[in-house]
Amino acid sequence: MAVLDEQGQIQIHTENIFPIIKKAVYSGHEVFLRELVSNGVDAINKRRMAAMAGDCSEGEDGKIKIHLDREAKTLTISDNGIGMSADEVKRYINQVAFSSAEDFLEKYKQEDDAIIGHFGLGFYSSFMVAESVELLTKSAKPDHEAVRWSCDGSPNFNLAAAERTEAGTDVILHLMEEELEYIEPARIKTLINTYCDFMSVPVQLEGETVNKMVAPWRKNARELSDQDYIDLYNYLYPFQGDPLLWVHLNTDYPYNLQGILFFPKQTGRADWEKGEIKLYCNQVFVSDSIKEVVPRYLLPLRGVIDSPDIPLNVSRSALQTDRRVRSIGNFVAKKVSDRLRSLKKEDPQAYAEAWESLAPFVKIGAMEDDKFAEQVEELVMFATSATASTEDSSDPISGNERSFTTLDGYRGRMAGDEKLILYCTDEISQSAALNLWTSQGREVLYADTVIDSQFIPWLETRHEELKFQRVDAELDSSLKEESPELSDGDGETKSESLRKLIKDALSNDKVTVQVQSLKSGAEGPAALILLPEQMRRMNDIGALMDQRLPGLPDYHVLLVNQKHPLVEGLLKLQAGGVIVGDAGQSPSEMLARDLAQHLYETAKLSVGGLDPKELANFQTNNLQLMSRLMERGI
Repeated sequence: MAVLDEQGQIQIHTENIFPIIKKAVYSGHEVFLRELVSNGVDAINKRRMAAMAGDCSEGEDGKIKIHLDREAKTLTISDNGIGMSADEVKRYINQVAFSSAEDFLEKYKQEDDAIIGHFGLGFYSSFMVAESVELLTKSAKPDHEAVRWSCDGSPNFNLAAAERTEAGTDVILHLMEEELEYIEPARIKTLINTYCDFMSVPVQLEGETVNKMVAPWRKNARELSDQDYIDLYNYLYPFQGDPLLWVHLNTDYPYNLQGILFFPKQTGRADWEKGEIKLYCNQVFVSDSIKEVVPRYLLPLRGVIDSPDIPLNVSRSALQTDRRVRSIGNFVAKKVSDRLRSLKKEDPQAYAEAWESLAPFVKIGAMEDDKFAEQVEELVMFATSATASTEDSSDPISGNERSFTTLDGYRGRMAGDEKLILYCTDEISQSAALNLWTSQGREVLYADTVIDSQFIPWLETRHEELKFQRVDAELDSSLKEESPELSDGDGETKSESLRKLIKDALSNDKVTVQVQSLKSGAEGPAALILLPEQMRRMNDIGALMDQRLPGLPDYHVLLVNQKHPLVEGLLKLQAGGVIVGDAGQSPSEMLARDLAQHLYETAKLSVGGLDPKELANFQTNNLQLMSRLMERGI
C-alpha cells in the first residue's frame, strides 16, 4: 500500500460562498462550537443511516466528546460518526461549500431532519478562533485508512496517513492567544447549554454529559403532561414563574415545523420588537430573535420554534424573508387562535381569568392582521359592570374578581333597538359618570388599557351600526328628569339663574355650563366635566403623538346637577345676597361665586384636569372656603 503524503491548495468555490477564511461570514466567534458539534451530530446520524443500508458497521452509541488541553492550548471535538476517507476529505473539506449533507442525502434518497448541515461551511468557522486546525478521521466504511488533514488558515493544506483505530473524527483547534477563553471549561459548558442543549446525542465535556438531549417539542403533545410543559418553560425562562398556557405546534406539510409557544403571565414588560421566542433548526439553537417568522403581535410570546425549512443565511445567523416564512407566520397565528378558542369553549372561567394577560396579543393582532381578526372576533372580552352568574358559566363570566363579557354578550342584553355601547377607561377619574349610568341599570364596559384607546375606534370600523361612547361624554335623556320649572318675578327659572351664576363665576367662555336635574338626585355627582366623544378621542390621539398624558381640553362642558344639596345651597346663597352698589357684592353672593368656582374645580379634579399649580391653589382655597362656611354656621 502506497504511503499517503500530499500537499495542495484548498479549492474555494467562489461562485457559492464568500472568502470565509477571513472571518467574513459569522458575526460571532462563539458559534464555531455550534457548527463543529452540529457536524459531529451529522456524522453520527449519517453512520446510523449508512449502517441501516448495510454500507458500514453500526458502532457504539453516538456521542460527542470535547477535550481541553491548557498546556497545548488546544480544544478537541471528537465524534464516533461515519468519518471520512482521504477522497472524502479532499471532496468535502478541501472544496469548501460543497455540501456533504446534500450529497449524502442524494445518495440515500432520504430527506432526514437529522442531517443538520446544509452549507459545507461549518467546519471552517473553526478558523475564527484557531490559528491552525487538524482533522484526524477514519471512515466507518470498510477498507479505508485513517488520515490527518491540517491547515494554518491559508489556502494551503497537508493530507497524510495517520493512526486511528475507531471510526469517527477528531477536530483539533490550536487556539489563538486572543481566543483562549475557549479553553475554559465554564465557557464551553455555557456554549453547549446555549447552542447544543437539545441536540439528539450526548455532548460530553471532560467525560460529563452537559446537554439535555431531549427536545419536548419534538414529541407528540399526547406524550407530554402539563408538568412537562411547565418544566420546559421554567428551564428556558428561569425565575419567571409558571406560564399562563401553551400552544403545541406540529406540522410536516407544507413545511416541517415543531414548537411550543407559551403565554407568559402578565408582568408589565413585553418585547414587541425583538421577541423572546427561540429559533432552532433540527434542535440546534440559531437565534432568539425571530421577528421575521412570527407576526409582531406574537413576539412577546415565549418558547421554541424548530424548523429546518426556515431559510437562513449561509451562517445561520439571520433569517431570509420569503413566501414560506410568511406562511409559517400565518400557521403560528392560526394555531394560537385555535388554542384560545378551545380554552374559551372548554373552560370559560379559566379564559376569563387569563384574559388580561391575553388581551394585548389578541387586540394588537386583530388590529394588525385582518385574517387574525376574523379568527379571534368571538374571543375578545371586556370587563363589565354586569354581574356574572354564579349558577352557570354563561356570559358574563367571572374571573379574577371581575366579570367579563364579549361584545355579542353585551349586545344581547341591550334593550330593543339600543345601539349605544358605554365604556369606561378609568374607574376612579370617571367614577361620578360611571355611577350615574350604572345607577340607572346601564351596563358599562371597562376599556382601561392603553391599547383600548386605539382598539375602541377600530371596533367601530367593524361595527358601523354601533356607537361607542365613554361614560363621561354626552348624557342622554334617560339620565335626566324632564319636569317643567316655574319662573321667578324676572322671568328666570332656577336652572337659568344657576347657570348664569356659575358662568359669571368662571368667567371662561370656553366652558359651556349646563344645568340638569339628574335622576340620581342628591346621591349623584354635584357636577361633571363632559367632553363630546369625538373631541375627546382627538385629544387622546394628540396626547399620544406628543408622548404625554392627555389633559383636559380648553373647550368642555360643565354639567351641574340641580338636585344636589350643594347646588341647591348655591341658589339660596344667591337669593339671600344683597347688592351693595356697583363697586361690590354682599358676603353671601361672594361666597356663592367662590362655591361655584370650587364646584368647577372639584369636577376638574375628578378627571385629572388640574395641573400641579392649580392643584396646590385648590387645596389652599378649599381650606379657606371651609373656614368661611364655618364662620357662617353653614
